[in-house]
Amino acid sequence: MLNSYSKSYKDAGVDLTAGYKAVELIKKHVKRTKIPGVIDSIGGFGGLFALPKTGDSEPVLVSGTDGVGTKLKIAMLMDKHDTVGIDCVAMCVNDIVCAGAKPLFFLDYIAIGKNKPEKIEQIVAGVAEGCVLAGCALIGGETAEHPGMMDEDEYDIAGFSTGIVEKSRIPDKNNVKPGDLIIALSSSGVHSNGFSLTRKVFRIDENKKILEQHFQELGRTLGEELLIPTRIYVKSILSLLEKSLVKSICNITGGGFQENIPRVFGDTLGAVIDRKTLNIPPIFKLIAETGNIPERDMFNTYNMGVGMCVIASPENTYEILNCLKGSGENAYIIGEVRSDINGVVID
Repeated sequence: MLNSYSKSYKDAGVDLTAGYKAVELIKKHVKRTKIPGVIDSIGGFGGLFALPKTGDSEPVLVSGTDGVGTKLKIAMLMDKHDTVGIDCVAMCVNDIVCAGAKPLFFLDYIAIGKNKPEKIEQIVAGVAEGCVLAGCALIGGETAEHPGMMDEDEYDIAGFSTGIVEKSRIPDKNNVKPGDLIIALSSSGVHSNGFSLTRKVFRIDENKKILEQHFQELGRTLGEELLIPTRIYVKSILSLLEKSLVKSICNITGGGFQENIPRVFGDTLGAVIDRKTLNIPPIFKLIAETGNIPERDMFNTYNMGVGMCVIASPENTYEILNCLKGSGENAYIIGEVRSDINGVVID
């Protein structure tokens, strides 16, 4: 295969040999993610994974797919590509763990204007790190060169993850009752949502130099802040689920509080969030003040420092908080479920 070469195809903008080189460069990163169940090496036509023999009576496969979005624009402007792969993994595995699923494997898809093997290696190194953090295997992927559709330095990345859970252990939102408490797990920052608004607020597309500006309230440059990877909560949530204390789990992604929290309890219920309890990172205050963004829009766009929530009975919250803190999470109570309101109220 490595002897394959087409001058005509290269003249059209697609360099097959660059693709082969990229595959060779990423193999060492993929190797880091190998876990029991992986039965083939990268480079075949499909990723192979043997389902674990758990003895469960009704194992359920849970799949999720997502991308990084326009956060990639920041990576491109800064020419830093080794963290967005973590974001890609996080956006998928944080979703499927809400169903109680342990991620088994991950695949990525990278579309790029011009295949530069060293850049592909940086991207996939981030993907591999995300898989290690999530405890899953990177078993395959695809890199597609798109001359004429994308500028040479542009790319997009999407991911696909599959996990497994025993049917009886899937959290059921119908078990959530009025008076149940909402526990927050802190985010690492903006994560991977709201970047179209963020770019507009700071006029990043017209003035990329602002990414190099140091902000005292952030303690770093704006670019460094915005490229902090999305936190992966898989291992913490799985440890918590072993205790069977959680009723429902919510990943705070696109749509912020208003869209995501109502997805994890019944239609007749609502939630009140105590704003005073929230540990809102400085980046969100900076975005709101710079762009004159109303508070409702902030909570309906960003995670506001809350990357994930779990809902549980009041009598179980002490043990849950201890478990999450033992897993390295900054966890705290932010609100409660109510039957006298609709949607989410930030009080």
